[in-house]
Amino acid sequence: MWFKNVRAYRLTTPFSLAAEQLETQLAQRLFQHCAATQPVSLGWVPALGGETEALVHPVDGRFLLRLRREERLLPSTVVREQLAEKVAAIEDDQGRKVYRKERLTLQDEIVLDCLPRAFTRSAYLYAYIDTRANWVFVDATSAARAEEFLNLLRECIGSFPVVLPQVNNAPTASMTAWLAHQSLPQDFALGEECELREPGDEGGVVRCRGVDLLGEEVETHLNAGKQVARLALSWEERVSLVLAEDLCLRRLKFSDELLKENEDLPEADHAARLDADFALMSDLVTRLQERVIDLFGGEME
Repeated sequence: MWFKNVRAYRLTTPFSLAAEQLETQLAQRLFQHCAATQPVSLGWVPALGGETEALVHPVDGRFLLRLRREERLLPSTVVREQLAEKVAAIEDDQGRKVYRKERLTLQDEIVLDCLPRAFTRSAYLYAYIDTRANWVFVDATSAARAEEFLNLLRECIGSFPVVLPQVNNAPTASMTAWLAHQSLPQDFALGEECELREPGDEGGVVRCRGVDLLGEEVETHLNAGKQVARLALSWEERVSLVLAEDLCLRRLKFSDELLKENEDLPEADHAARLDADFALMSDLVTRLQERVIDLFGGEME
């Protein structure tokens, strides 16, 4: 339930569906296990899991959703080995060369033959729509996984216009200045991790862990022209994170005090505890994201 990462998208138009309407739309794509020759299956499952049934869990204008992704595991080495054997057999038996187009056809045949026997694995992806603040927050570091969620949602509701937030000040320049001038915003504290990169596509990368980020080692790299691409921070002593240049909030870790705020709820009432935890977490995540946007000069018009 507690998000481990946040990839945020800005809703370009207000989200107008009520929770009941969204529930009906999502029910069109309930999760189904992979068919015999289906490499990946995506579908909606109850937002709170357990014994609950609702696909949409609303709390104060925020809609929690959960996507299940099942994929068949077919190692590329297995396909390559079988392809090599088939190609060798054809070339030996028929005395001719097997060219690219035929290789691709053979490869497709091998995949279709092997998929029904492949093991499957599942992963769950949480996200919530903040209808009041016009944000969508996906618990994913991978843009591809977040786009899978958004695309399936579009298939269900017809239109879901979102964009990645664009800020006025370059995050790399701002984070570099925080370290170089020791000018971190007052409500943030430095962690002990950063990633430094040289400008340009061919630039080197230095990753620092367990070091004083205001110390001589990091200062030397900054003086050599490297810029901060990722930076470990904590905010208001309630959450720690790694802030990336793409504004993705990675490796969120909420404070013990926050995690314990709902401990008085009965353990047997699993759904009530999850509901309360989601309310706490979503309020903090929305405020944190908007604060991050402010750090870099606000959103571009």
